[in-house]
Amino acid sequence: MASATPTTTPSSNKKEIVREVPPYIRVFSDGTVERLIQIPFVPPLLDDPKTGISSKDIIISHSPPISARIYLPKLTNEKEKLPILVYFHGGSFFLGSPFSQWFHDYINSYLAPQGKFIVVSVEYRLAPENPLPACYRDSWDALKWVASHSDNKTTVNTEPWLIENGDFDKVFIGGDSAGANIAHNIAMRAGAEALPGNVRVLGALLCHPFFYGSEYVLDPEVDSSILAWKFVYPSAPGGIDNPMINPMSAGAPSLASLGCSKMIVCVAGKDQFKLRDRGVWYYEAVKNSGWHGKIELFEEAEEDHCYHVLHPETENALKLNKLLASFLQE
Repeated sequence: MASATPTTTPSSNKKEIVREVPPYIRVFSDGTVERLIQIPFVPPLLDDPKTGISSKDIIISHSPPISARIYLPKLTNEKEKLPILVYFHGGSFFLGSPFSQWFHDYINSYLAPQGKFIVVSVEYRLAPENPLPACYRDSWDALKWVASHSDNKTTVNTEPWLIENGDFDKVFIGGDSAGANIAHNIAMRAGAEALPGNVRVLGALLCHPFFYGSEYVLDPEVDSSILAWKFVYPSAPGGIDNPMINPMSAGAPSLASLGCSKMIVCVAGKDQFKLRDRGVWYYEAVKNSGWHGKIELFEEAEEDHCYHVLHPETENALKLNKLLASFLQE
């Protein structure tokens, strides 16, 4: 799918499409951005009568603007300590929000009710208004903010649910698609930099991770993943072989330095974006890297990309979400 050719002459006053990833997003000559998939936003809800989950929106940082939706299950007692999942949503780095119906319904109605844990679903800045690596910086800052509640000495915009009910020996990161890519990159950074309070990431869950690279690409002019990466990170050193998108590239740091103790990588056999093989490739690379953690691979052969988010009510989606909840509570 090549970028559209402008249909107006230079003297025309009509806006021209100058960049796009069809059929998802366009950038026009006047700088305006049009997202062709509109997902309605939904409000949080304290003590949802259907799930028992409470949610609210919180500010992590004003500069840069980073926010989140946080979820808390019903507690056995007010001081009960629960694992914490810092979640990064998918959407190719240019779509999606924790406040959208897709991701709110997924976490509130399907993932969180499978167990007892706190979820912090991060609103990072999207491309192209904020090209990569902005989303990685925002996500790292969000994780640091969560970790800072472990001693509550340097926290700005403190969150009582984390202070009173967070178990900082059980901090997890995870996401789907682009969010799983973010989770990998945050795990790599956690292996190189200390978090506040010496908090360590216990585990990472990567569902249908967006990894790519020049190897095995048949036609870069029609490859949607390459189009998306060039769209969100046009200045990426190494292009599609930048370590952020290709963790196995020649210039990538060793996967042995991943800063977590366990990981689950989930793939879909009928992934329309051809990410299944990349996910398995990543799993094998981590397993053989010398990393001292525990990694497992889960594949649903007959499912498509992010089926557990887009169709969370299905049998296979429920099975995967139970697996993820179990991973968070082992």
